[in-house]
Amino acid sequence: MNNQNTYYTSFTTLTLVLVICFFVNISLGSISIPLKSIVSTLFGNSDNETWKVIIINFRLPKAITAILVGSGLGISGLLMQTLFRNPLAGPFVLGISSGASLGVALVILGSGLFGGLFASALISKWSIVIAASLGSFLVLMAVLAVSSKVRDTMAILIIGLMFGSITAAVVSVLSYFSSAEQLQQYIFWGFGSLSNLSWNELLIFFGIYCAGTILSIFSIKGLNSLLLGDNYAKSLGLNLKQSRLIIILATSLIAGTITAFAGPIAFIGLAIPHLTRQIFKTSNHKILLPAVFLFGAIVMLICDSIAQIPGSDYTLPINAITALVGAPVVIWLLVRQRKMMF
Repeated sequence: MNNQNTYYTSFTTLTLVLVICFFVNISLGSISIPLKSIVSTLFGNSDNETWKVIIINFRLPKAITAILVGSGLGISGLLMQTLFRNPLAGPFVLGISSGASLGVALVILGSGLFGGLFASALISKWSIVIAASLGSFLVLMAVLAVSSKVRDTMAILIIGLMFGSITAAVVSVLSYFSSAEQLQQYIFWGFGSLSNLSWNELLIFFGIYCAGTILSIFSIKGLNSLLLGDNYAKSLGLNLKQSRLIIILATSLIAGTITAFAGPIAFIGLAIPHLTRQIFKTSNHKILLPAVFLFGAIVMLICDSIAQIPGSDYTLPINAITALVGAPVVIWLLVRQRKMMF
């Protein structure tokens, strides 16, 4: 009962912090908007048309995107760390984001190798989403196919890194045959951005995100069983192949789509699950999954607020801010706790 009360208090606190961070994020930018005006605008009672346009068309979609990206990467990182029982596992380390980046590179940079007609036919928001999702899924399937022949988890980690090196090599070849404009477009995509989505694009993003999240919820029982080892999971009646497939599909949908819409954002997928375990002191995914959702969303909103440089017209790359802000926090927590929960 004490643990339940503690979890209830923690989730209530995190939800309040998320709401506060959400409104603070919307209020910050080159034009400062009072919180009172934000609330009135969201409820349809705006008295300033300019602020209404800024909030509804720009800042609100960006804040929602930050929540989806932060929570999604946190969830996908948790799934991968549990599946491989490796604290260094994550979408970026095991090649999911690298595969997505390769898919996007084939679309953006492929015209330099195959000609202008190829570019005009393929470069669109939809093609980038599909290419990134397919790239992430295919790379992860390749990692799992090879890892089925290897029992050492460190070997699986190295295999994931090697797939990342292969994709980086292919991107380098594509870059060599690409124009300066195409390279600039790909580099800016690699910086990561939360502010390029329209409401229609955000709706598609949200739909795929929900599909992956629902699959991850259905895999909670399997995730808890996998922590005890494959043999014990089998003794509990768990279908390992089916559970792994669900986890793979959930991770590839979430991480691949996030990378397509927001770019390859580092740190969140690897660090947020560890940050959550350090605070909640549990390995039960019924607790970890919603906790990771909240922590990931909060951290991403904070990072995006910092990246905006309040009062300035400049916006820093979100990819840099996530690591600069988040990594010292995780290091401090691990040093303070003196051990890693897993």
